[in-house]
Amino acid sequence: MTGLDQKQQMQQLEAKLAASKQRGAPKPRADEHYSQANMAWRMVIELVAGLGIGFGIGYGLDVLFGTLPIFMVLFVMLGLAAGVKTMLRTAKEIQDKQQAEPAEQDTPHSGKDEGA
Repeated sequence: MTGLDQKQQMQQLEAKLAASKQRGAPKPRADEHYSQANMAWRMVIELVAGLGIGFGIGYGLDVLFGTLPIFMVLFVMLGLAAGVKTMLRTAKEIQDKQQAEPAEQDTPHSGKDEGA
């Protein structure tokens, strides 16, 4: 074998390795884009959970102290505020993620393969 044959074999082997790495690379999950409905349900659940926890604490305090439903009303309002705050945080997280996706796509790739 001459040096030229070895060079060609080496290039073929490198091409096969690159193709194999590309096949084995993790593919983006197709179900990641279902997230609009999923995030909407998440936000609804966060709001309802805040209301439910506030109701439970307020009702428990009213039963414990034997008061009118003053604690229940107070803690339901606090639960509503906490649920809305959590929903807004989730909405900001979604917005940040959506703004980051185009930025990642616009970034140029490293020039390792170019010019070879």
